[in-house]
Amino acid sequence: MATKKAAAKKTAAKKTPSKKAAKGAKYSAAAGAKVETEMKAMKAGKLKSGSGAKVTNPKQAIAIALSEARKEGDQVPSLNQVH
Repeated sequence: MATKKAAAKKTAAKKTPSKKAAKGAKYSAAAGAKVETEMKAMKAGKLKSGSGAKVTNPKQAIAIALSEARKEGDQVPSLNQVH
């Protein structure tokens, strides 16, 4: 009875994802700054929606900021690309 030696396994080196492979929405620095200012305004209670009501939801504040950034021509993905 001869014992069988286990075959030496070579583990494949894990590849790190390249920067081109990372897929995500691309936002400009100006759009990010606008989101930051709108969030501060919301937390201070000064942010109003289109109807004039006070904004209390952070997601709504981000949506308002990105909408304004789109109007100014900043680099913000379209609504169809994000969803």
